[in-house]
Amino acid sequence: MTEKKRYFIVEASVLPEVYLKVADAKRLLDTGQEHTVNAATKRTGISRSAYYKYKDAIRPFRDMLHGRIVTIQMLLRNEPGALSQVLNLFANWGGNVLTINQTIPAGDAAPVTIGLETEELDTDLEELLALLRGEEEVIRCEILAG
Repeated sequence: MTEKKRYFIVEASVLPEVYLKVADAKRLLDTGQEHTVNAATKRTGISRSAYYKYKDAIRPFRDMLHGRIVTIQMLLRNEPGALSQVLNLFANWGGNVLTINQTIPAGDAAPVTIGLETEELDTDLEELLALLRGEEEVIRCEILAG
């Protein structure tokens, strides 16, 4: 009887170094910075056998979301143009907004939920969230589902 696969989201700093190097080698190959497994493993300092052993078992979180729909929940300042600013940020980074749900603002804040298709995103999702959190209009921002 085969064992059912189980998955975990783990902070990178607690992973053994070989896993991070395998992920880095995969990134080098995916981005075209290296063209062969041999070159990528040599550059990252791991053996080819370690690469082949773990390559299918490790994937950065952002890759799991690539090409998928994510739901982002935000709390925006209740100011004219706040939502427009956020939507422009999504558009500038290649995000395709599928749905927008904004409820009536309560005081100085307006809750907004956005369904975003990430296939054409020019950056990873973590970086996009960091950019959003840095915007003056955004009080809070998090991935609700995806």
